[in-house]
Amino acid sequence: MLHHISFGVSDIEKAAAFYDAAFAPLGYVRVWEDLNPGDPDQAIGYGPPGDGDKFAIKLRGKEACAPGSGFHLAFGAPSRDAVVSFHKAALAHGGKDNGPPGLRLHYGPNYFAAFVIDPDGHRIEVVTKAAD
Repeated sequence: MLHHISFGVSDIEKAAAFYDAAFAPLGYVRVWEDLNPGDPDQAIGYGPPGDGDKFAIKLRGKEACAPGSGFHLAFGAPSRDAVVSFHKAALAHGGKDNGPPGLRLHYGPNYFAAFVIDPDGHRIEVVTKAAD
């Protein structure tokens, strides 16, 4: 249903360091960037290598505002190890733990997920249903 989504961020370099590291275990990379220091409209798009962006971060400075606590965005992971690696990388690059990696049996027998809050307050879930 969704084609792509964007988050406003207060510091493009800090957000890029977070998403570059956190997305690496998921196989997502920068697929485009518009980075011009001092330009208020800088942005970076992420997605599978060789594909278009599915997620972008856009510099919004002090106007950056994460949605309320009822909103989160879930990204698919290829394996449970990728979920664990995402969580570890996210925390090492300014993210906050919002639920450690583990099975969430109330969502299904193989629902393995982790939850973090990015440096701008956006709530992120990474999930796999792989039975590894």
